[in-house]
Amino acid sequence: MKAVVLNGYGGPEVLTVADIPDPECGPEDVLVSVRATALNRADLLQRRGLYPQPGPKPAHEVPGLEFAGEIIETGTRVVGLARGDRVMGILSGGSYAEKVSTHHRAVVKVPDALAWQEAAAVPEAFITAHDALLQCGLCSGESVLVHAAASGVGLAAIQIAKVMGATPIIGTASSQRKIAAALALGLDAGIAYQQQDFQTEVARLTDGRGVDIIVDFIGASYLERNIASLALRGRLIVIGLLGGITADLNLGLLLNRRLHVMGTVLRSRPVEEKIVATRAFETSVLPHLAHRTIRPVIDRVFAFDAVAEAHAYMEMNANVGKIVLDMSA
Repeated sequence: MKAVVLNGYGGPEVLTVADIPDPECGPEDVLVSVRATALNRADLLQRRGLYPQPGPKPAHEVPGLEFAGEIIETGTRVVGLARGDRVMGILSGGSYAEKVSTHHRAVVKVPDALAWQEAAAVPEAFITAHDALLQCGLCSGESVLVHAAASGVGLAAIQIAKVMGATPIIGTASSQRKIAAALALGLDAGIAYQQQDFQTEVARLTDGRGVDIIVDFIGASYLERNIASLALRGRLIVIGLLGGITADLNLGLLLNRRLHVMGTVLRSRPVEEKIVATRAFETSVLPHLAHRTIRPVIDRVFAFDAVAEAHAYMEMNANVGKIVLDMSA
């Protein structure tokens, strides 16, 4: 099969389309013919040699954390799925390929309402966002601040929080164009962080109370202001470290406001935990995708062999929503 293989670590030029062996289909696995996949920040880090795929180093290092495609083979112990079913799911790596193999419980069927490109833009963003909000115990009527609001996960978190009854939902982004896109999907108030201090704006928008939940992709550089922006018994969940990994923490505020600070990651979790997150997404979010009350947002679609161009585009930080690789383009 054809796959995008790392022939070294560095810039987009290390991404090479090559022929490699097909993945094996175990007794509890499904073998899927990939129709489309999507880019994630983790792919850029892996390409630079900073975020290797969990487990032993594979013979061929293929990036990619999500896929949508058709089942072409099922293992002997697979139930509920059959050859020809349209499915999507998350992986620890390897989705930049014509075929992937994964545990059958780690995929969900693609709703008829979603085209292949749309389906490929769903798994990583929506499962990550839903899982993060569940960990925070979001309840109807609580307020949420979403950083990087126009990213794939950010736009997913906004839509999921909206259907869960969150109010208000506040988001930060680098430009008014990105904020406008988030507002169209349920954001109540946007903060352009290059012109406005989000801590000051959150205090103004909440009459000094702060927000109940913060979904953060930035990490160290936002930690102090995140803590100061939380309401009593507020929860901060960190799902990205674009702003660094080390910061000082005001434990006095943590104690006095009874705050919770947590981190989460999907990629390195055991397959059992990924299955739990996938099944929870299937129950709570997939019906909204099927009825188009929640939708994936695609910024650009690239042909499979234009993967280096797609990576270079993602590094420009201009995208609103997901960047998709179409295997048939």
